[in-house]
Amino acid sequence: MSAEQNHAIAQQFLTRLGQGDSPESIAELFSHGLDFEIPGDIGSLPWVGYRKGRIAAADFVRNVRSLTERLRFDVDDIFANEQRAIILGTLATRIKSTGRLIETSFAIILTVGSGLIARFQMLEDSFAVSLAARPTARRR
Repeated sequence: MSAEQNHAIAQQFLTRLGQGDSPESIAELFSHGLDFEIPGDIGSLPWVGYRKGRIAAADFVRNVRSLTERLRFDVDDIFANEQRAIILGTLATRIKSTGRLIETSFAIILTVGSGLIARFQMLEDSFAVSLAARPTARRR
């Protein structure tokens, strides 16, 4: 794929996400053998960790929408070459179950093959995500 095509795939992903397209429609941009990874505290939220398959992309969108309130999602830049596209930005999200706010910079790395996203990796402040998602411990 060319850098321009990979940039267009990243833009299409962001457009579908921003328009509120269905999780299944967004997942159509991903390969069936997708490697999906958001490093962090695996027990904090269902999308954190490593998953395999197109269903991981649909589950990610579905879970983010049901468990969080998006306050801000700003894309600062998209860089692309013949193998991947990298989306840089900042976000603010409220965890519905705890009411806590996450504000973090992020990088989404999309590796593209045969016109589909074959690898999705999102890097963010995983410590802040984990803290925001955990219920407050009771004092004795």
